Formats: sequence, C-alpha cells, structure tokens
Amino acid sequence: MIELIIAQRRRDLGSFEVGRVLPFAQRRMVGPYIFFDRMGPKQIAPGLPREADVRPHPHIGLSTITYLFDGEIMHRDSLGSEQAVRPGEVNWMTAGRGITHSERFEKLRAQGGPLDGIQAWVALPDGREEMDPGFWHYANHDLPVFDDDGLTGRLIAGSLAGVTSPVKVDSPQFYVHWQLRAGARVSLPAEYPERAVYVASGEVEIDGERVEAGKMAVLVPGKAATIATHSGAVVMALGGEPVGPRYIDWNFVSSSPERLDQARADWAAGRMKLPDLDHEEFIPLPPKLGAKPEPMS
Repeated sequence: MIELIIAQRRRDLGSFEVGRVLPFAQRRMVGPYIFFDRMGPKQIAPGLPREADVRPHPHIGLSTITYLFDGEIMHRDSLGSEQAVRPGEVNWMTAGRGITHSERFEKLRAQGGPLDGIQAWVALPDGREEMDPGFWHYANHDLPVFDDDGLTGRLIAGSLAGVTSPVKVDSPQFYVHWQLRAGARVSLPAEYPERAVYVASGEVEIDGERVEAGKMAVLVPGKAATIATHSGAVVMALGGEPVGPRYIDWNFVSSSPERLDQARADWAAGRMKLPDLDHEEFIPLPPKLGAKPEPMS
C-alpha cells in the first residue's frame, strides 16, 4: 500500500526548526503538491527576533497554503492584502504571473506562545501558470468538518469522498487535516492517482505498516488505504491529479526553465512590486545554482 516513506529533513532557522518533506529526491511532487514544510512545533518566548520573520519575497506559477495547528502569522502581499492566519484557518495565495508577500510573527514576538503548522505549495496547471495573482482567507468555520467514530478534522482544500471545500483550487486535488483519537481509523479513498499521508504527531498504521511522526507515506495508486492509530495521531492527507513536469528555482515554479530565468531577472531588477504594507525591506535574490534545474513530476 505504501510506495515510499519520506522523513522530514530538519533545518534550524535559529528561532525554530522547519522540516522539509517535499520536494524529495525520489519523489518531487504528489499530485500538484510540489512543496511541503512543517514549521515547529516550538514554544516561542516573547521578544522573538525580527530576523525570524520571512521578509518580502516573490513567487510565480504556484499557490501557497498556510495552515496552522498553533500560533499566528501575519501575511501581507503586493495586492494590498493584510491578513493574520490562526489555527484551523487557511491563507491561500495564488502567485500566477507574479506576486510578492511577507510572513511575520508579530503576535508571537509581543506575547510568545506556541508555533506549529504547515506551508505547502501547489503547482498551477498548464494554461493557468500565468493567471492573475490572488489572495483568499477562509475562517475555520468556512471549512467542512469531520466528526465521527473517533475522528475529527477539516477538509482544507479540494474534494474528497463527495465533500468539497470552498477554498479556491485550480486543478483536481485534496488536502485534509485529520485528528484520530486512540483506536480510531479512517479510510482514504482511491479517487486520485497520487496521494500521501503526513503524520504530524503520534503514530499510525497504514494497512498494517507503521508510520511515525515527521514522516510522509506516499501511497500506491488505485487502492483505498486504511489509516489507524493505537494511541492517537494527527495526520495531513494530500494529493490529486498530476499537472505535468515542473521546474523549481528558489521561490519560482514553472513548466519552463526560461520562465524561471525571467522571474529571477525581474526580481533582481526590482520589477516586482513589493507589498503595499511591507515594502521597506526584501529578501535578495540568492545565487543561481550551477546545475540546470531538473523537471519535477
């Protein structure tokens, strides 16, 4: 049932750690999902340094999804958006032909508290990579809720088992947050060709194979999977229809390596507008890696 297990690679950012899951050398994408990072968990003391903030930076060719278990992050972008995201809510930003944004920890800096969440990127499909950028916020009561037989959770985006989230998506996909109490189980249907299950906390068995916290199990296609836990677990399940090979360079995603070069040149030349409410600093363009980008699929 499990094709591959990916362990998150932890990276210390100074104030907290991030666990990178996707992209992975043996599995770059799951459906349209091309990037998956776990922030925390970390108890933040008041006075968090400003260096912990993610300063204004650019994106093209993707949508970003910020979803928190704990804490608060303030989003500001070049469309004029200013929106905090809190646990159970969704900040969904579509870059399309280009957007810039920042993510700052202002409330945690002032008050301290826990930080724990996921940031994912979804590659836009052919014909929509250069769409107009947009930003949408969804409150936790906007999302479909699961509450049955020891299972609670939310359908963050897309459709699954006849349920559809109001979150705007641009290709067939699903993204769900499940909390399983001790002894609970849930079936993940086989309705998408690519699916994966990330264990945020606890431990699960997927058709009898054990998957620990911090690991993502990529599932074989065509069969429903049973996710069970003896002691309780929190999992994120995601996937969808593939969008075709994609290249990635820094914060840019595209089906064309030449488009990535253009995005780098635009950022270096200052042709991408900074957020209206956060324009006094930005992240400089990093050096280009010597190797040519390889397509991901």
